[in-house]
Amino acid sequence: MTPFQASRRAFAATLAAGAALFAGAALAQAAPRIAVTDLGYTQRVAEYFEAATASQQSAMKATPTSLSASGSASMTYVAGTHSYLEHRELRAFSNDIRGALLKGTSFRLVQGKGFDAGDPQPTAAERALQQVKTGKIAKPVRQPDVNDIIARIRKGEFAGADYVLFGQLSSIEFRDAFSPLQGTSSATHQYGLDLLADFSLIDTRTFEIKAAFSAQGAGNDTKLLSARGDVMPPNRAKVMRETSQSLAAEVFAQLGEQLSLDRALAPRLRGASPAGGANAPAGAAPAQPEVMILR
Repeated sequence: MTPFQASRRAFAATLAAGAALFAGAALAQAAPRIAVTDLGYTQRVAEYFEAATASQQSAMKATPTSLSASGSASMTYVAGTHSYLEHRELRAFSNDIRGALLKGTSFRLVQGKGFDAGDPQPTAAERALQQVKTGKIAKPVRQPDVNDIIARIRKGEFAGADYVLFGQLSSIEFRDAFSPLQGTSSATHQYGLDLLADFSLIDTRTFEIKAAFSAQGAGNDTKLLSARGDVMPPNRAKVMRETSQSLAAEVFAQLGEQLSLDRALAPRLRGASPAGGANAPAGAAPAQPEVMILR
């Protein structure tokens, strides 16, 4: 090989490497950026309050020929129960969803800000006391709504994201059951968690909903006790981990099924579910519950 041919081959290799690098950079730039929210939920909270005010005045005047006295007293007492809606986020079941998207798609993930619940509000007792003193009813300030995802996008909680995968907790239930085994001195102790959440994939520019579905996660810990007197606490960490992973698998499967018809987003999905869900490779054995036997 002549020096000219070697130089020409090296130049061609450099050009090919540059073209591949440029194509990779262009592909990365074109990949949509997605923010995954923590599961939002709303719960009703009730608080008992008491408020009281008291005042007393007295005067006495004495002269050689007379004695006069005057006095006044007042007391105001207010008590009751105040209920209100509290908006929060559940931060325990989102990371596995982010991991499934990282492993199963070419999307780029953007870390959004946590939900801003607003400034602390005066308690019911403080508002009642102010009303007693001034005679004016203090109106509570409207707090941000965790489910108002449009307002949160406009507020800038997901800056830099092209899409937001918004999750809203629908139901969460712990199960704790103790079942004797008939004909034996053994019993089973089952501790489980069932979780249901609603998800929406929202375009941050047009607020168009690209996908909407419900997904369920479940985890279980079963222990076989050899005698009625055995005590073994459940493995709550294992139950929460299984629930999180099964929820992520179903979210990925539902998202892939609904986006498969979207020409812009379908090419970003890879074949198999990384979390072992509905799109898992054939022949994969489902996870078996762990059983601990005490003897």
